[in-house]
Amino acid sequence: MAESVDVIVIGAGVVGLAVGRALALAGREVIVIERHDGFGEETSARNSEVIHAGIYYRPGGMRARLCGPGRKMLYAFCKDHHVNHERCEKLIVANGEEEVGRLSTIQATAQTNGVDDLQFLTGAEAIALEPALRCDGALHSPSTGIIDSHGLMLALLGDLEDAGGALALSTPVGGGRVVDGGVELDIGGDDPITLRAKMVVNCAGLSADKVAHAIDGIPAQTIPKLYYGKGQYFTYSGKAPFARLIYPIPAEDSQGTHYSRDLGGQAKLGPDLKFVETNDDYDVDETRRDAFATAASRFWPDLDAARLVPGYAGIRPKIAGPGEEGDFLFSDKSAHGVDGYLGLYGIESPGLTSCLAIAEHARGLVS
Repeated sequence: MAESVDVIVIGAGVVGLAVGRALALAGREVIVIERHDGFGEETSARNSEVIHAGIYYRPGGMRARLCGPGRKMLYAFCKDHHVNHERCEKLIVANGEEEVGRLSTIQATAQTNGVDDLQFLTGAEAIALEPALRCDGALHSPSTGIIDSHGLMLALLGDLEDAGGALALSTPVGGGRVVDGGVELDIGGDDPITLRAKMVVNCAGLSADKVAHAIDGIPAQTIPKLYYGKGQYFTYSGKAPFARLIYPIPAEDSQGTHYSRDLGGQAKLGPDLKFVETNDDYDVDETRRDAFATAASRFWPDLDAARLVPGYAGIRPKIAGPGEEGDFLFSDKSAHGVDGYLGLYGIESPGLTSCLAIAEHARGLVS
């Protein structure tokens, strides 16, 4: 006979931990299960660690709706929980008349999304802030920052456990089924078990579609196909040239190869974007160094390409293919007709920034 629990959250990345925390704080009995032997080992550990302002996203979409509130919640959470972060600011830089003209469109989108603190700078004004920069115009975002993502996840886990929730590692989902009163999951690992939950929240990230398909009773047509967007980073050996983050004009499906740094001052370029067939290839292609250097040299003219070394790679779970803008998808009973199941799909950037707002939205859907 299956053991019973109130809520199971599948996946202990930053979103799964945030969702588990929110539900535990609301008084639910929560277990977060994770197939790896540590939390946050996939997308949550392999990103730019940027706190985004919410500038680019399609107005009205879930990314646009949740990023701004999520950013404010995240800054407050970091302050209250002593999570290391820095509001380092960002410049979106343009070179050439056509790109400078696009800055006003970006600013208008940002204002629609509730980002009202962007300031247009001339090239000279931007270079006065960052002397190593080259540009003809820029948008200054004072709300952008960087964060210690591991520290954030530790703090989320601490709140989850303090509220009576639990984390179970090395606990993969082998399958499951929709039953009266909830969902049963067949849990693998050293001690296989079947757990019955009144509510299952699928926060499995790169594997969210596979997990959903493994649960009998969830209509297959309601489970989106996930596309894997691989992004590589090159780190820069030497002193970081910019205090602020430097972003180019974005493309349709990415924010372009940009400059960022971590809280220790390590400078890096990336990510690029390549759609791949598997979700576990984290190798960095060293032959991409020249392409990274060429892209960054448009705004960083003194870049020494020889100082670029392969860094790391991450993979985003996207619900849109090349050239298309993705979004967050919350699939609840109104979408699939199943009591006791909520699927979170396509939680890519700005998932880290939005994690607390995502969690509150999910909590509302399962309460």
